[in-house]
Amino acid sequence: MMKIGILDLQGDVSEHQVMTEKAVSKMNIKADVLKVKTASEVAECDGLVISGGESTVIGRLIKENSIDTAIKENHIPVMGTCAGMVLLGQQTDYEQPLLGLIPMKVKRNGFGRQKLSFEAELKLETFDDPYPGVFIRAPYALDVKDEAVVLGQIHDKIIAVACESHIATAFHPELTGDTRIHEYFIKEVLNCVE
Repeated sequence: MMKIGILDLQGDVSEHQVMTEKAVSKMNIKADVLKVKTASEVAECDGLVISGGESTVIGRLIKENSIDTAIKENHIPVMGTCAGMVLLGQQTDYEQPLLGLIPMKVKRNGFGRQKLSFEAELKLETFDDPYPGVFIRAPYALDVKDEAVVLGQIHDKIIAVACESHIATAFHPELTGDTRIHEYFIKEVLNCVE
């Protein structure tokens, strides 16, 4: 049975777990969706979700607990949202530990502080219908290179990127009722498992 971990270090962990379970159910596939905290728990996952929160704190904990090594050695597909997008990048505008799984530079808090949070209908490359984007102290990608694919932009800022089996979004899909981003990621995980 496929196993999808929700990294339980900080952020919208429960919300991502609920949305991933809904997506799995909607897709009619069998999968365990569970919170994971340690490198050994992460190593057992077929896919991993990294939620929003403080990217510096999450990144430090990932490094200190060798979770980065578990992800890379086991070639685990990762979906990162908000802070997770920052962590998936190879470079950011602040000195902090990064996973570097997507060749992009990420601007932290690219849309401003918490009080400038907003929602917007997004046109994403992978979906026909608009997607409800929830932006909270959101980052954006400044520069995307090589095999990475831009999936969406708003105000000329890159807010969704895919690379190989990884996906990064500046917005919070777990705070909507729309499971399409989670379904997209689950399909990527399935491609890696088969």
